[in-house]
Amino acid sequence: MNQALIKKVQQMQKEMEQTQREIENTVFHGSIAGVVRVEVMGTREVVTVEVDPNFEISDADDREVFNDAVVAACNQAYEEIDKVTDEKMAKYKALLGGMGGMF
Repeated sequence: MNQALIKKVQQMQKEMEQTQREIENTVFHGSIAGVVRVEVMGTREVVTVEVDPNFEISDADDREVFNDAVVAACNQAYEEIDKVTDEKMAKYKALLGGMGGMF
């Protein structure tokens, strides 16, 4: 590989790493029916779970709804992380793909 290409690849690697750090430091949200709201870091670490103070668990069905809402809210946030990651990293995938499979 020539020096110019090596420098370009190194610069692209730095940009990719910076983009990844930005994603990891971003807070993503998931919310289901106003019952549960979660905050998840781009690292997929759940940092906050908020439950509507008016939501009461009075029987097994309510507990199941609550459990499902927590899971769904987390999954919603994870889907947003995937979407943002795909959008922000797409240009790097395109560039790497255009290098003829060198990497």
